[in-house]
Amino acid sequence: MDVGLAGRVVVVTGASKGIGFACALAFAREGAKVVGVSRDLAHLHAAQHDLQREGLHLEVAAADLRESVAAQMVAEYIENEFGPIDVLVNCAGAARRTPPAELHADAMHAAMQAKYFTYMHMIDPVIRRMAARGHGSIVNVVGQGGRQASPLHIAGGAANAALMLASVGYAKAYAAKGVRVNVINPGLTRTGRVQEGLDAESRASGRPAEEILAGQLAEIPLGRMADPHEVANVALFLASPLASYVTGAVIPMDGGKTSVI
Repeated sequence: MDVGLAGRVVVVTGASKGIGFACALAFAREGAKVVGVSRDLAHLHAAQHDLQREGLHLEVAAADLRESVAAQMVAEYIENEFGPIDVLVNCAGAARRTPPAELHADAMHAAMQAKYFTYMHMIDPVIRRMAARGHGSIVNVVGQGGRQASPLHIAGGAANAALMLASVGYAKAYAAKGVRVNVINPGLTRTGRVQEGLDAESRASGRPAEEILAGQLAEIPLGRMADPHEVANVALFLASPLASYVTGAVIPMDGGKTSVI
């Protein structure tokens, strides 16, 4: 199915692994010109080689998006090298899950730097360029921790909640300029972060990680974790012309766990 993204310049932050990598792969399969951004150039090259094995191409650009100047510079580099950015998919950064006894001011700052500012710093230069051209789409992948308070995810949950509010605010501010902004809220997803969260809860509760995971899966009506490619498919739709009248949406992807109207 052609979703209308062939030849478009798509930037995926956090593209070296997890949901970001799955998004880079999905957009590349649609014929987009995909540029992956991450802090670690070696990880980006590994992702690049993975796509090459499928006959696909991934451009790469290393940048620490916790720094606003780095984000501005990489946005300028991408537009100079590959053309105007049509789509931005933000997946970069992850706030560590921290038991309350370990949560101090430095952990709160680190969570905002790792998750909130990595998105805000990239959105700022890109959305202004999109608005000047009169079109563009931004998809922010923001964890469910911003919807449900958890003692183990206070810092990261606060960053996620702030991201959702900012995303909807941007959607309203830039809709008249032809730029759409939407959010995907994945729940438990099969990435490397699952074990980190299980380890944090195990430290806090004293329960084995396997037992905790079994309990979490039992709470999901679909009975399983999401796969990163499933999240990528929704990102692909939201970024494409097929979703041309969708903006300011926050879409849960948690297998039916959160019963919110």
